[in-house]
Amino acid sequence: MVVSAKVLKPEDRLYTYEDYLTWDDDVRYELINGVAYALAAPNLKHQDVLVQLTRLISNFLLGKKCKLYVAPVDVKPFPNKNDIVLQPDLVVVCDKNKLDGKAVVGIPDIVIEILSPSTAQKDKLVKYNIYLDAGVLEYWIVDADAKVVNVFKRKNGHYLPFAYGEEDKIETDILEGLEINLGEIFGVVDAE
Repeated sequence: MVVSAKVLKPEDRLYTYEDYLTWDDDVRYELINGVAYALAAPNLKHQDVLVQLTRLISNFLLGKKCKLYVAPVDVKPFPNKNDIVLQPDLVVVCDKNKLDGKAVVGIPDIVIEILSPSTAQKDKLVKYNIYLDAGVLEYWIVDADAKVVNVFKRKNGHYLPFAYGEEDKIETDILEGLEINLGEIFGVVDAE
């Protein structure tokens, strides 16, 4: 999702998940280290990529134990930390015990963020480190403008980076048999 550089709640304080749950449902936020950030509406290119990825992953997961969730969905990657709540574009969760009816509480198996100009730095740096520290197994950063997907696979406490272009197919270690043809994903963006 698109995170505005503007802090939504200007009061000089940090917020908790309990505060977050009381806020207006018509406005979406992310909470990072207690700071609330407004989520803006994504552009159409972002949405085209989101829809295509959702379609392909969702169809693949039919009848399987893993579930795909599309933003807005709250993700608390650290169950015991009350000051981080994220809303990634797509999340795959294979352990139903991480679902509490309101949010994903714990480490998602795959997190996918689609870059927007206002979120690129946060997705590449801040969220990258949060997901790495939390233990997310695969973190995908999709750049629709450059037609590149960077996939970070966790190994021995670090992320190994893999880059894929529009002529490539992504295979994930988490969802054996899933193959994402990036030409199909980015071809929709070109059709505009």
